[in-house]
Amino acid sequence: MAQTFSRGPVTGTAVKTAAKRKPFVLDLYGTAVGKKYVMAITGIIGIGFVVTHMIGNLKMYLGVVTEGDERIYDIDVYGEFLRELLVPILPFGYTLWLLRFVLIAAVALHIHAAAGLTKMNHEARAVKYQSDRDYRVANFASRTMRWTGTIVALFIVWHLADLTWGFVNPDFQQGSVYRNIDQSLSRVPVALLYIVANLALGIHLFHGVWSLFQSMGWNNPRFNAWRRNLAIGVAAIVVAGNVSFPIATMLGIIDYDPTAVTEPVELDS
Repeated sequence: MAQTFSRGPVTGTAVKTAAKRKPFVLDLYGTAVGKKYVMAITGIIGIGFVVTHMIGNLKMYLGVVTEGDERIYDIDVYGEFLRELLVPILPFGYTLWLLRFVLIAAVALHIHAAAGLTKMNHEARAVKYQSDRDYRVANFASRTMRWTGTIVALFIVWHLADLTWGFVNPDFQQGSVYRNIDQSLSRVPVALLYIVANLALGIHLFHGVWSLFQSMGWNNPRFNAWRRNLAIGVAAIVVAGNVSFPIATMLGIIDYDPTAVTEPVELDS
């Protein structure tokens, strides 16, 4: 009869410790799909901001309005409204700064995800495009996304320093939106900077609106014409609205007149 033996545990054998799993969100973000989702979501936040910001700034053209016995520029009334959002639930100006921080965080995530995707694409593609014709398959907007994105990111910093903090705006007056815009855009180099930056923004918006549907898995060949028209429409409206401000200022259509108002603007931050 065969004798059976039981084998005990082998001593000295290395035991591999299970790797600690990352949280699902970070694990997903480490993939190309996750980064595309982040770019699409943060892109939607950015698109929502630039569209609403442009629409709000159109109040520049409404000039002075009358409130009771007071006369005040309508854009300044709008600026005060934004600073008073959710008061007294939150202190004066806090909600507006919270929205700004959300935008800045979205821009930072958008840039980080874009850089990560670019790196992954370079690593996945062993050889570069073999000919100019292969390179031209991608359209101009998609090929210049990193450059237009860089211009827009730098412009955001300038825009905050110019019209929010006032570091680069001579005679900046806190709370006087109409006056500060006129002071800033009356300088020809600054007006040209705003025009160039918004043209870059338009190119970036066009490709961003077009591609976010694909990134979110909402694309369908039947809707390509609709997607293209939407991308063109959003980009054109934002660029036309934003570029009109420096042009109107240089032409004297936007021109601050201190005698036109009877009530000083609130100077609270």
